[in-house]
Amino acid sequence: MTTAEISTETAAGLANEFYARVDAGDIDGLVSMFADDAEYHRPGYPPVLGQSGMDHFYRYERVIAGGAHTLDGVAVTGNEVAVRGSFAGTKRDGSVAQHRFAEFFTLGTDGRFARRETFFSAPLV
Repeated sequence: MTTAEISTETAAGLANEFYARVDAGDIDGLVSMFADDAEYHRPGYPPVLGQSGMDHFYRYERVIAGGAHTLDGVAVTGNEVAVRGSFAGTKRDGSVAQHRFAEFFTLGTDGRFARRETFFSAPLV
């Protein structure tokens, strides 16, 4: 499958499926949505590389224990998917996690995510 064969609806559906898997704690499922050599760029962390890096991040590094994403908008242009939304949940230390976010995904030729970049809405100082 080439990126030209991925419809807007399919690309938006992949984004929705991704957040559903994250919120359900389906680490194996969400990791499988990424290409073997995918890159994930997230503030405060070094780049997360490949499926093994994604697996390690979600099992051991992510500070979130659980919660729910609410998507306010998903926009698709070619093989790029932009998402805007909010998250409410708890951190592993029991404290509240609540923030707005924007994420950008790039789909690879096989229909899996090749790149993900996250931005958070948080006070700087």
